Amino acid sequence: MTVNILAPKLDVQMSWWGMGGLAANGQTRSIEEQVAIIAEAGFDGINGFIPAPGDAEHWRRLLEHYDLSFSVNAYPKTADDLKRFLEQAKEYGNIQHINVQVLTPFVIGEQAVQLLDSMNSFSQQAGIPTFIETHRGTITQDLLRTIDYINALESLRLTIDLSHYVVAGELHTVSDEAEQLIQTVLTRSSAFHARVSNGEQVQIDVGKHGEHPMMQHFQRWWSSGMQNWRAQAGIGDVLPFVVELGPPSYAITTDEYAGRTHEISDRWEQSLLFMRTSRRLWSETRE
Repeated sequence: MTVNILAPKLDVQMSWWGMGGLAANGQTRSIEEQVAIIAEAGFDGINGFIPAPGDAEHWRRLLEHYDLSFSVNAYPKTADDLKRFLEQAKEYGNIQHINVQVLTPFVIGEQAVQLLDSMNSFSQQAGIPTFIETHRGTITQDLLRTIDYINALESLRLTIDLSHYVVAGELHTVSDEAEQLIQTVLTRSSAFHARVSNGEQVQIDVGKHGEHPMMQHFQRWWSSGMQNWRAQAGIGDVLPFVVELGPPSYAITTDEYAGRTHEISDRWEQSLLFMRTSRRLWSETRE
């Protein structure tokens, strides 16, 4: 069988933040050990942060050695904040995309639209794909305002993390109206951050094989987003899918009052399940 290396592809990344607390026998792993574990588990890349100048070359060598892609997160409040971040990203080089949480949750309406439009302009000028994450406590913190931005900005491209909308809206029951709004957001899918909410907690254990009933909703949404992305993808385009199961206090613990130390689930095994799930869904969208 001939493989078209220029065909649009899925790129499954592991969140560097999500590696927090995943120790071996209580011992903290080194950067080198963590990168090796990610690569050996079969991930295509890492989603993290721009390395400090003194660490940049070390990170470049590690990523090159394991042939891993690399994306980073930004947390601007203004368009100029993002512009400065883009300059740092260009200086580091070889960054696949930037995931942006715009930390202005109380900016709405035309002011928000202008801010997002300015950020997109700076991204295009820098030549680095920049996607706005659907996230609580940011400019996209609820479904309705995000729909308004979609209607106003043809250029808006999103990192889809629907766990925030499910928990914020207590969507343990997904109504037809909620489904329609979510499907509209999914038309702008450019990347995914994967975790599952049950409408009460933002991050849950979905079971060894994904048995939790909310997993079916998230798989349907991820699949829809992948199909929407494929319909617009060009030669060589890449769809990042970041497995992002966070450490406590995202991860539920049995003793939060005592320091958030004992998680109720095996977060690494759950991460591997999400990696396998994403690839299965991607394969199914080609059928």
